[in-house]
Amino acid sequence: MFVVTVTYTVPLAEVDPLRPAHGRWLEQLITEGRLVLAGRRVPLVGGVYLATDMPRDQLDSILATDPYLLHGVATHEVVEFTPLLGAPEVIAASDRNGA
Repeated sequence: MFVVTVTYTVPLAEVDPLRPAHGRWLEQLITEGRLVLAGRRVPLVGGVYLATDMPRDQLDSILATDPYLLHGVATHEVVEFTPLLGAPEVIAASDRNGA
């Protein structure tokens, strides 16, 4: 699995117009089973995603389609990890797309 942190690189006023497209992008990835969850960081300096297990290059390809990245308003940082403990539905998601 992966934890992806998103960091805005521009003022929020420049991010806000892209929120609808970004939200649709996230909803599609959740529907496809690629993301388990997504949310805003506190304070609002970006976001965090929990991505299911997949090859890293596949995740990189998916992240490259983020409207925030396409418009240069944010960056991503990716941390890969192997879940050992957790809620059953989250652990199941870690095996959903097997690397």
